[in-house]
Amino acid sequence: MLNRVKLFFEQHLVLSEQEDNSEEKLQLATAVLFLEMMYIDDKVEPKEQALILSLVQQNFSLTAEQATFFIAIAEQQRKQATDYFQFTSLINKEYSLEKKVRLIESLWKIAFVDGVLNMNEEYLVRKIADLLHVPHTDFIMTKNRVGAGEK
Repeated sequence: MLNRVKLFFEQHLVLSEQEDNSEEKLQLATAVLFLEMMYIDDKVEPKEQALILSLVQQNFSLTAEQATFFIAIAEQQRKQATDYFQFTSLINKEYSLEKKVRLIESLWKIAFVDGVLNMNEEYLVRKIADLLHVPHTDFIMTKNRVGAGEK
């Protein structure tokens, strides 16, 4: 399975030799945070999986098949990770505040998609927002907007 994933990305998402793969690393870091949000409450809901697939497709301009493979790679990274810093430090270096706020909003969407906001989900969004240096007002505004159903 992992070999198929690698082959797929080698064939479809090969970067030119002049380019580095920092954009791909950023996307992977973002996807890992999405997955961590899904797992934080110890219940993986089909709604959460579908939303993450949709977010990966939309945010990274991937087909459903590409997004599925990308999520599989992100899952491997998530399992090997010992902390969030390796992901948030990369995002901090490259994302504007606006992109960071959109990321926090996506995390809230994942947290709220099952209709129940678990305290662990709220803790994780708060922790990621802090690590990304997202102002508390933006943290609260995105929570309220997503929680109220405004997307």
